[in-house]
Amino acid sequence: MAQLWGGRFTKETDQLVYRFNASISFDQRLYEQDIRGSIAHATMLARQGVLTQEEKTAIVEGLESIREDVRAGKLVISEKFEDIHSFVEATLTERIGEPGKKLHTGRSRNDQVALDMKLYVKDEVLILDGLLKELLQVLLKIMEENLDTYMPGFTHLQKAQPVTLAHHVGAYFEMFRRDRSRLHDICQRMDTCPLGSGALAGTTYPLDRDYTAELLHFDSATLNSMDAVSDRDYLIELLSALSTVMMHLSRFCEEIIIWNSNEYQFVEIDDAYSTGSSIMPQKKNPDIAELVRGKTGRVYGALMTLLTTMKGLPLAYNKDMQEDKEPVFDAVDTVRDCLVLFTGMAATMAFRKERMEMSAKNGFTNATDAADYLVNHGVPFRDAHGIVGQLVLYCIEKDISLDEMSLEEYRKISPVFEEDIYGAISMKTCVERRITLGAPGMEPMKKVIRSCRRYLDED
Repeated sequence: MAQLWGGRFTKETDQLVYRFNASISFDQRLYEQDIRGSIAHATMLARQGVLTQEEKTAIVEGLESIREDVRAGKLVISEKFEDIHSFVEATLTERIGEPGKKLHTGRSRNDQVALDMKLYVKDEVLILDGLLKELLQVLLKIMEENLDTYMPGFTHLQKAQPVTLAHHVGAYFEMFRRDRSRLHDICQRMDTCPLGSGALAGTTYPLDRDYTAELLHFDSATLNSMDAVSDRDYLIELLSALSTVMMHLSRFCEEIIIWNSNEYQFVEIDDAYSTGSSIMPQKKNPDIAELVRGKTGRVYGALMTLLTTMKGLPLAYNKDMQEDKEPVFDAVDTVRDCLVLFTGMAATMAFRKERMEMSAKNGFTNATDAADYLVNHGVPFRDAHGIVGQLVLYCIEKDISLDEMSLEEYRKISPVFEEDIYGAISMKTCVERRITLGAPGMEPMKKVIRSCRRYLDED
């Protein structure tokens, strides 16, 4: 067992206790961040005269060699060490001797791990943001190509009014745009460097914490050492934001699963993102969409895990906080995989435009427009509402759509109807007459698409 402590103890830690206490099996993924923080700490210590320039050079070169060897697979992170901090420091001392023992001057594992996790989150947010941007590019392409792809819009999973595929997908564009904004907010709020806070009460060494923060590209140093080592708000915020990303992905996956069904047949999922059945040769299952939907609960669970872990902890650091890493790592990995797979699936889906338009017609989505037609011909809206209700009931009995009724049939229910009713209730007219900003009409949608394109191009 390799530990950074032991002088206080008179006998070895029980092996089961040691394994239960150790975190290297999962925190080893923080080696890059740990080394980056240690290089900055050593650089600051030398500037402050706590280390000599020779000691600093030896430490920095030693740390860089460890990083390169781990990256190249020449150095394996051993689980005989308690955590990644122990591994890095012990390996450094083995390579450069006495100067390696001076690296920990003026810091504690408490502020060290707080730094590592903040650096990790900043790194991962950049990656997640890039993946969200790639998804938005795919969604915008679908929008640009489907301004006149008519489909039913739904409320209560009942066909309501006609929209376009561009408009429908545009709703998800707004959701994922907000997701990026939330991730940016997290980075802005957590942009303070905890290194130099010590175990909880700072240190007597003349550290320049602002310089350390500058070296590590933080906006500033934290202002309270107790808060700095015990703050996990940024991880809770991250998990909350990732839960929202997954909720949005899950909603979209649910719709794709419905659209892919035999009853709807709105979309054909590419073979690369589908699977078959071991017994039913006709099946083509939307497994990727279903798995993304299913993994949403996994990310929600990570958020609840950390909220529960933190809810009763007194200041400052407590060992409970070690339980932050596994749920955060798992949630980040899950969301990254889901974004990559969903983006690939969305980019390769084929939409059955005629089927979508026919579904809108057969679902009486143009009923409101038929009522508006009557209103525009002098019929009070409440009366128009009742007349169109009779039309719909008639169509249901005859198993036809409003478009398929003859003018004679229309006029039997209301003499106000003229030949122009057919143009008034066509899918194109129904959509094009919706001209307010945010509506599915061609002109407002073109304006929105231009705005979305600027957002992605200028980002």
